[in-house]
Amino acid sequence: MDDRQRLRYSRHLLLDGFGEDSQERLLASRALVVGAGGLGSGALLYLASSGVGRITVADGDVVDLTNLQRQVVHRVDAVGTSKALSAAATLATINPEITVVPVPERLSPEGLLAAAREADIVLDCSDNFATRHAINAACVRARVPLVSGAGIRFDGQVAVFDPRKPDAACYHCLFPADAQGEEERCATMGVFAPLVGVIGVMQAMEAIKLLAGIGESLAGRLLLFDARAMRWHEVRLSRDPHCAVCGEPRAAAA
Repeated sequence: MDDRQRLRYSRHLLLDGFGEDSQERLLASRALVVGAGGLGSGALLYLASSGVGRITVADGDVVDLTNLQRQVVHRVDAVGTSKALSAAATLATINPEITVVPVPERLSPEGLLAAAREADIVLDCSDNFATRHAINAACVRARVPLVSGAGIRFDGQVAVFDPRKPDAACYHCLFPADAQGEEERCATMGVFAPLVGVIGVMQAMEAIKLLAGIGESLAGRLLLFDARAMRWHEVRLSRDPHCAVCGEPRAAAA
């Protein structure tokens, strides 16, 4: 770390238990963020400003005028352009010393697995169950920690799934793919703008803690947030030994 970096990240370096070693781990780390929408906006801004060295942002959508109410990583002049490219351009103005790799496409399960294997952590900032389950499966196979977030209307949730731990639950343990009801989407249900910011920033916080090796991870817990009542509720998570994704037979095969 050079003197300019020590100045830029000085408020991190002043923290008890952080120091140069933790900041250097961030600078050397690689994060994969799937989704550059409401959740991804808050997560990406703080990952970049905190000094995560390489951020890959994957999103196959384009910026729409309706996104600007909550997707703060995008600007008015980005309407009609790729979200991944728009996000990368914004992050370059915040911290030009890091590397941002835009992937302007929806990654296939194989693409997700390859990208997860190149990452130290994955943030699921997507908005549909199919993608969330594909990301989870890739992280379980690659044995890479997953920081999962979701937000709709006034309700949000955040969790960490760490397949490096033998007793850790995965996303499928909590939300089995065959048990999903009708999806709730922002386009039809609406979303309170600051809600996704709160959840996305918490995703960044958990990712940074894991990458820097500080604090206690959220792994094994699910936080539920009611923005209208301003209340948090915590749920303990247990691994399903018969889970189709991380259960013993599947884990052994992977």
